[in-house]
Amino acid sequence: MQNTLIIIGISVVLLIQIVIFYYIYTTNSRIRDVAKTLTHQYNLIVKIQSVLKNKSATNAVAENAEMIYQDLLQNLIPIMAAIDVMPRNTNEHPLWRALGGIMDEYAKNPFALEKLRRCIKLDAEVARSVDNYMNRADGFLNHLTTTDPDGILAATFTDGLLGQSLTFFAQAKQLAAQTNE
Repeated sequence: MQNTLIIIGISVVLLIQIVIFYYIYTTNSRIRDVAKTLTHQYNLIVKIQSVLKNKSATNAVAENAEMIYQDLLQNLIPIMAAIDVMPRNTNEHPLWRALGGIMDEYAKNPFALEKLRRCIKLDAEVARSVDNYMNRADGFLNHLTTTDPDGILAATFTDGLLGQSLTFFAQAKQLAAQTNE
């Protein structure tokens, strides 16, 4: 009988050890699952934070867009006066009307490039306005490119009137630097 009690005791101890090992194993697998979940959530939080930073920067640009537009427009006014171009007659923002007027004039009359080249060459104020406009517009486009995660907004500006005007002014500036008049 004593042997039976010893065997039962050993069996109970073994059963308790098996149950303890099972709980330890299941607890460890749960901890691994929690660790995987936390790692995945941390990576998602980092991605969300990055997107929010970019959106915040883009939103700051959008909030300050009017100041940026006015600054660009102030540099366009002397250029438009020098090459005798009127803004478009539309309901757009004055910057886009001014840029549209310049690009429309160039599309109708390629001599507008020559007029601008001469003005850059002969009038320091026009040359300074072109430089200021190009620097500010290029800085604006670079900022949009770095902060726009999907590139849609930056592409809209680059492919639109802003990018076209930068190309136009760069051509005129390059021609003015090459010619001797």
